[in-house]
Amino acid sequence: MRRARHLLRGWVLGVPVLIALALTGCTVGPAFQRPQVATPDYYRPRPPGARPVRATPKRYHQRAILGAGTTGPWWQLFQSPRLDALIRQALADNHDVAAAQASLARARELITVGGAARYPQIAANAGTGRQKYGAEFLGPLAFAPFSYVAAGVGVNYLLDYVGVTRRTVEESRALEQYQRSELAATRLVLTGEVAAQAVTLAAARAEIDAVRGLLAQDRDNVALVRGAVAAGSKPQLDVLTAQTQLASDMTLLPPLYQKRAMAAHALAVLLGQAPASWRAPEPTLTQLTLPLRVPVSVPSELLRRRPDIRAAAAELHAATAAVGVATANLYPRIVLSGTLGEEALRPAHLFDASSLAWSLVAGLTAPLFDGGKLHAERRAALDVLHERADLYQQVVLSAFGQVADALDALRHDAQLRAAQARALDLARRRLRLERASYRAGNSGLLQVLDAQRERERAKLGLLSAEERQYLDTVRLLLAAGGRVHPAGTDHPPRRSVAESNGGSRGIGAGS
Repeated sequence: MRRARHLLRGWVLGVPVLIALALTGCTVGPAFQRPQVATPDYYRPRPPGARPVRATPKRYHQRAILGAGTTGPWWQLFQSPRLDALIRQALADNHDVAAAQASLARARELITVGGAARYPQIAANAGTGRQKYGAEFLGPLAFAPFSYVAAGVGVNYLLDYVGVTRRTVEESRALEQYQRSELAATRLVLTGEVAAQAVTLAAARAEIDAVRGLLAQDRDNVALVRGAVAAGSKPQLDVLTAQTQLASDMTLLPPLYQKRAMAAHALAVLLGQAPASWRAPEPTLTQLTLPLRVPVSVPSELLRRRPDIRAAAAELHAATAAVGVATANLYPRIVLSGTLGEEALRPAHLFDASSLAWSLVAGLTAPLFDGGKLHAERRAALDVLHERADLYQQVVLSAFGQVADALDALRHDAQLRAAQARALDLARRRLRLERASYRAGNSGLLQVLDAQRERERAKLGLLSAEERQYLDTVRLLLAAGGRVHPAGTDHPPRRSVAESNGGSRGIGAGS
């Protein structure tokens, strides 16, 4: 037993020393560094031919773009409780999000798996059996068959003097960060798709209401013309013309119904529901508020916070660590192992002093010839590292391209919406004059119907421009990682859909 105590004392004192030597060893392979991407500090969209914008202090831009409200979810900038409820339900029930969460949990467990090699692996063992040695093993000696029992512990430890375990753990942590970024990206894309489908659903509802108003006016026109024909003031042809216009306008509804149905079905799938058994709480455009004007610029730092950019950086980090692992495999591997136990022919003698058995082994394995496998693996890891570096830079540049498109689209959307509002105002004025002229007998029905058609076309155009403005606002928020919010910008008062749909019914009524 005294020998056992000395042996245990040696392990207690020696194992920490070996671990310390391993922890202070070198680490082979390149260290991770985020590559520099040639991008400006800010993206400033300029129309063609415009003069360059003078550089403005960084802090000024941050005050103009970031401010109160940035801590909340980006979709709350639309100030719609119904939209907020839809997105929160999608985040809770969407299956893509659940799958991404499971992948993240698996990546976390793999960190523990890789890190376990930093510690000695201790296992208890016990056994019993009956043994018979043959003549080939014993030579001229001969032993009768015998039974035995054994119990003890075994210890194995990889001396990580080149850092293979550390680089493996580094790679696992980078992959965990990648899965974390993928989960964030899945959530961000999901919230954007829900917002986009909700806007499409609201726009389809507004367009359907506008066409229904148009059909009501067409029916009033038919009734009014029939009255005029009965009084003898208008020809019978006007009745056929009014009925033709009503039939033509009725063809506008089926495509809008299909648009609304497709948006509702897509929204149900995003919320983890079957489209046949779920009914969308259809939002309206009047329940949404445009949260921002076109910002002056977008800081580059915001783009680097995007989940896809962080995921690309994590993949690059993992590839860097993989090069370290492949490099460490070129060095000899040193494994320390030991066993301590009791072996006896009878269980009653298992813990006698004579039954003590132990072993200490230091094993070294060095690659001498492998057909170039290890060196090829390292070169392949370097190729992956270069690939990930280029992909990272491409992801960053693509992010700037998406922001550029969104900023310019919002600027053009504002111009289009202003032009559509102007066209609607002029069309209303013309319709009002044509109706007055028709009542006075100075013009025919065709002029009134043409003016009415122009007004409804302008009304639908304004609704389409409004839908596009909302969708491009969502795209800008997503392109900047859901973090753009220029505080302190005031919007001009926005007309409601009901006001945009204005106009009364019938030829003789005012508009």
